Amino acid sequence: RCTLSSGSRRFFHLQVVKNSSLGCFHPEESSVLLFVGVGSKIHCPGFNCSDDTDAIWYKGNKTVSDLRRKSCEKNGVLHLCQVYVHDTGVYFCDRQLIEQGVKWTFRRAVKATAVPNPNKQRAPPRIMYPDSSTTEEAELGQSHTLTCKVYFPFEQKFSPKVRWFMHDGGNMEFMTLLHMEAPQQERENFPEYKITQRSIIKEVTPQHLNNTYTCIATNSFGNSCITIKLKKKIKVQWPSLVGYPIASLLLVGGLGIILHVKWLELQLIYRSHLQCGKHEGEEKEFDVFLSFVWSDSSTETEGPDTDEEACLSSFDQLNSEGKVTHKPLEVLLPQVLEEQWGYRLCLLERDVLPGGAYTNEVVSAIKRSRMLICLVSADYLSNSNAVFVLESGVQALLQNSSPKLLLILANRGSAALLQPDPPLPVLVQRALKVLPSLDWTSGKPARATSNFWKSLRDAMPDHRE
Repeated sequence: RCTLSSGSRRFFHLQVVKNSSLGCFHPEESSVLLFVGVGSKIHCPGFNCSDDTDAIWYKGNKTVSDLRRKSCEKNGVLHLCQVYVHDTGVYFCDRQLIEQGVKWTFRRAVKATAVPNPNKQRAPPRIMYPDSSTTEEAELGQSHTLTCKVYFPFEQKFSPKVRWFMHDGGNMEFMTLLHMEAPQQERENFPEYKITQRSIIKEVTPQHLNNTYTCIATNSFGNSCITIKLKKKIKVQWPSLVGYPIASLLLVGGLGIILHVKWLELQLIYRSHLQCGKHEGEEKEFDVFLSFVWSDSSTETEGPDTDEEACLSSFDQLNSEGKVTHKPLEVLLPQVLEEQWGYRLCLLERDVLPGGAYTNEVVSAIKRSRMLICLVSADYLSNSNAVFVLESGVQALLQNSSPKLLLILANRGSAALLQPDPPLPVLVQRALKVLPSLDWTSGKPARATSNFWKSLRDAMPDHRE
């Protein structure tokens, strides 16, 4: 019983009988091959068990007559005037039969497969790989796979064979069948099948390089063969193919990162070391701008003139063995630079007026000097005015590479010099690492002190005439 959408009901009577009681019952499946390009017939199974010659053919849920193709049905046989590839499928034939006084609709299925016309496919197989007279590279001591790819045309009784043979010493008359893996078969296109046959040489020896190898493909229409040889594979050093390009890439990337991170330091190094004499010919008011901060020791009462004589005598290394200079550098530097060496000095406490536009005066004085010398100590780095002078000198150096800048580090290893309090500006911190510098430690032997003065003299600008 079923209920329709309109609400009405329909009743059906279903009678179940044993299939063996039906005279037209055939349990076996039916199938047929259809040859493309020619006409073919599909017979309705069990047609001869009844005198009824009428049959209706279906493909899927449509009658064949509705498929818009040239066909005809005669005496229960479906005639296809010309077979196409898309004719592959399951066909059904329906007939009206009377069994045991009951009218039956008898349906049988036929599986049809469209295949190439064997009369047009009479050709031997085609070996697509390897090519003729190919030489493959093999690495000694390693395994090597021989691969043969063959295309076979369609055959009704399809029995392709692909085999690998070895010719000892290249002698084509003596062939040895190689051990092979199971062939791989796939439908490459409609009229052909692709067979791939592999044979693995577990360990390549020098003897394998002297042999030849033949792939032979056979079907019912003939055979094809290809012969190849093996040659020793030259190991390619990975560093030459991969390592060097990667190393070059990493080198370029690393240089780019260094340039980006250390650009300021590189500028200071270039300007202070390589372009220090660029503006030697320019007329300046001062030769040296000397910047320092008075320490507690430098403000004590100076000693007798004999101390000054000891200082001056320190320039002569041979006559100063064993002597030590006790006068602070804040006192010695102005005396030596002005009185002994004849340079025109600019001192903040003497040549720059306090008050007013102090910062502008400092910057102007630096620009009017050929060289800036900063006596860097713990007291110096803790003095904001002194740090401002050093920072202004660095900025002037970055702008036009003038004036020349030199640091004299007093007690380089002291904790206050390494980690000043308060922290220095970033520009000053980075400049302290790369600017030219000389070390001074009070109380050193006269020989070390003499070396300091010689190094300072070499770093000074040339005297102007």
